[in-house]
Amino acid sequence: MKTIFLISLSSLARHIHIWLEELIGNPNGVYITEMTIVGISLIVFLVVLCFFLGYAERKVAAFMQIRLGPNRVGPKGSLQIIADTVKLLFKEGLTPTAADKFLFHLAPLIMVITAMLALAPIAFAKDFQIFDISIGVLYVASVSSMAVIGILMAGWSSYNKYSLLGAMRSGAQIVSYELSVGLSLISIVILTGSLRMSDIVMSQSDGWWLFKGHIPILISFVIFIIASTAEINRAPFDLTEAESELTGGFHTEYSGMKFAMFLLSEYINLFIVSAIAATLFLGGWMPLHFGHWEGFNHVMDYIPSSIWFLGKTFIIIFIIMWFRWTFPRLRVDQLLNLEWKYLLPISMVNILVVTLMAIMGWHF
Repeated sequence: MKTIFLISLSSLARHIHIWLEELIGNPNGVYITEMTIVGISLIVFLVVLCFFLGYAERKVAAFMQIRLGPNRVGPKGSLQIIADTVKLLFKEGLTPTAADKFLFHLAPLIMVITAMLALAPIAFAKDFQIFDISIGVLYVASVSSMAVIGILMAGWSSYNKYSLLGAMRSGAQIVSYELSVGLSLISIVILTGSLRMSDIVMSQSDGWWLFKGHIPILISFVIFIIASTAEINRAPFDLTEAESELTGGFHTEYSGMKFAMFLLSEYINLFIVSAIAATLFLGGWMPLHFGHWEGFNHVMDYIPSSIWFLGKTFIIIFIIMWFRWTFPRLRVDQLLNLEWKYLLPISMVNILVVTLMAIMGWHF
């Protein structure tokens, strides 16, 4: 099926590559320069993204609670998040006297670095991703699971009992819910036969897996959203920083920009899990296609691929934000019971059904 995109980010990347080749000439120099540009662009994108998500979350919360939200700084409070960032920049970064200072300062860096590394294989548009690795799904699952190291490090090094309790909760929570996240991802890998993100997107050219994978893929999608929300410590699974119990959890002792880095990593992780859900279940940058509906498919192709990807991702982000302001926080025993007694057994049975469906060719 021929696909037409009027606006392609890949053409921009190609023009930049040709310009650098003419300017520098040395292939190694061109490669290093391109990687530097990619790194700087990624940092700028993530900072702007976190500003937007911070503002969006406050407005979503206000909408859910029938209030206005930020409405003083800038038009309709749009500059409030920038004012908060300036405040954090000028706040003094305190370090507890008894803390392990090296690990205390290293923990927020690990959180941000692991979050940024997980973005590498995600396709933001057609032929536009940082690293199209052949084990993309496995890479994202592996790198994102390292974030728990930063949380445990922050909790232990703070020399604070509340921080340590929050970190231990996080360890149990992330290790538990990673199982359901992994099994949900495997269901898509079984149907596509590939771990490469680009292959998974292309396998949905005739329909997104959420639609053509029948009820088992819908179950996998629901389990993935629930389990990934728990894995990134978002409410109602935010027991690692339960303010009413642990004052702030693993980042109780953090202030200034180190505290801002934890917030930054939280929003990056929110974007990552939403982008993975959009890529694996909703076709990523792939437009909405239905079988042999050539006229409809042709019209859908005129919407830029980057718009498709970001639109799907932000819809899932909104759903996860909706969770936060709808459900009360779970107790620790309820949190672990949900995973070990319900989500994990359902995921294992669902994997068997998906495998049978793939062998028999029962999907569309």
